[in-house]
Order: sequence, then C-alpha cells, then structure tokens
Amino acid sequence: MKDYRLVAPQFGGPEVIEAVALEPAPVAPGKVRVRHHAIGVNFIDTYHRTGLYPQPLPAPLGVEAAGVVEAVGEAVSGWQPGKRVAYAIAAPGSYASWQDVDAGRLLALPDSIADDKAAAMLLKGLTVEILINGCAKIQPGQSALVLAAAGGVGRLLVQWLNAIGVRVIAHAGSAEKAAIARALGASTALHCPFADLAAAVRAANDGKGVDVVFDGVGADSWEASLDSLGRRGLMISFGNASGPVPPFSPLELAKRGSLSVVRPRLYDYIVERSELEASAAALFGMIADGRLEVEIGLRLPLSKASEAHRALEGRATTGSVILTV
Repeated sequence: MKDYRLVAPQFGGPEVIEAVALEPAPVAPGKVRVRHHAIGVNFIDTYHRTGLYPQPLPAPLGVEAAGVVEAVGEAVSGWQPGKRVAYAIAAPGSYASWQDVDAGRLLALPDSIADDKAAAMLLKGLTVEILINGCAKIQPGQSALVLAAAGGVGRLLVQWLNAIGVRVIAHAGSAEKAAIARALGASTALHCPFADLAAAVRAANDGKGVDVVFDGVGADSWEASLDSLGRRGLMISFGNASGPVPPFSPLELAKRGSLSVVRPRLYDYIVERSELEASAAALFGMIADGRLEVEIGLRLPLSKASEAHRALEGRATTGSVILTV
C-alpha cells in the first residue's frame, strides 16, 4: 500500500503490530499535515502497544517524527508546505507515512539538524531538558546517578549533566555499555548488579549518596536507586523499562534520609507554546554548541517496526532507534 500507518489492533507483543491504509482526506482546521521522513521509537510506544498506558483500540503507535509540511488546514498561520518540522508528544500515530498534527505542537527544524537526528532526539532531548531544568534543578558540583546510561535518554543525560558541571555516575547493563557512558563524560561508569549498586555509588562518590538519581528502568532498580541517594536526595523516576515501580510507603523515604520522589510527565512541562519553545531552544542550543551529540544505534524501515520494538525491549540497543519512511 502506498500510504499507511501501523497500529496495535489488540494489546500484546511486537507481533500484534499491523499496517492499515491511510486514505487521503482534507486537513482539519488548526492542523498541519506532516509528510514523515524519519520517526522516533521510544519506550512509550511499547507501553501503548502492551496496554500499560491504555488507549482505545486499534491503538495508534508513535509520538514523534520529522519531515516536511505537506498541507495546512484552515486557521493555521506560520507553516507553509515544504517547511522542515518535527514534533513530539502529539497525538499517538507517528508510525505512519504522514500525520495531521496540531499546529501548536510543531517545531521548525534548524538547518543544522537533519531529519533523522531530529527524530532520534526530540522526545528524548525534551525529556532530558525538563528532567534536568524542570525537575532536578541540579547545580554544578552536585552529583547524579544515571541508570541505563547508554540508552537514548541516558546518553543525553550523561552528556548534558557533564556539560553543566555535575559529577555523573553512570550505570549500564554491560561493560561495553558502561564504556560508552564513560566516553560521554561519566566520571564513573558501573555495570554491577543492582544489589551492589548503592555501595558502588558511595565508593565512587566520597562515601556519600548522590544528590539526584535519574531512573528510567523502573521496577528492577527501584530499591537500589533509593539506596544510592544521600540525605534529602531526589529520586526522579521517569520510565518503566523493566516494569512499573511497585507500591511503596512514604515512610521508606523518611528512613532513608528524608528523600523526595517525583514521577514527571513531559507534557506537563510543555503545555504552553512558550514552554515548548523554551525547552526546544535549550535543547537545540546544546546541540549547536557541540555539547550534545545524538547517536542513532538502530535504523529500520517503517515496515520493520516490530523488530525495533523487540530490540528496544530486549535492551539490545545503544543510542536512539528510528524508523525511516
């Protein structure tokens, strides 16, 4: 079929993903049709597919892409056909030849950022910006633990934190991935079992727990992350790669040293157009200054999205995963 989109007609594994035809239709008022060139693959896509984050079936997949404006609806200004754009956290459905997107969620791409790089980093980069500036508000000289440090978000976190003078301790799933994190700027890169993590963190941080933990792993690392924090430390739990965090008592935070926990959602930090633009400007500025490099670890055609999901869930990737159209 010429133009199509991928959906999950039922919740399940990567095998449930199937293609359905996209029929031409007028662009609705306030919308912009974006012809996709590259599409980002993120863990949230797997949550939509499995039903961890349920949505009506058949569930559309994908929340970010880059390409060009193909057409605009009524009451839209500032966007013309041919303009290079990208978007993240629009309505799910970016696993498609094209998608109609709210004009207010589009971002113009600088000439210096290619479509594939934009699709590989926009959602992850905006996430990292709000984690660091919106949640942690971490300062130079403080310390942080980054889990899954060789993954798409982890790589950007390590680089950004290092660039602003934070002491970064990284954890990854293998010696090879730990070496990647060290090369990106981590002062210490660990690949020990989670049972040994807190002791290893303190050994690398002058005997103290860190100020902030950035944890996108979830269930498997929860206890280890809490135990790696110092007094009045901040736990930022932003992902569920190993499953959702189990229920816990707030008393657990008190007895570990008056800890705080935040579970942020990107959209809540970029609701207003001004917030989205400010976050994107900070991200694009880091890239323009050469302080943030985007690595594409796996590139597959859109038709192979199920393979991308298997690789992501199997922790067989480093860097970002994209689909090309």
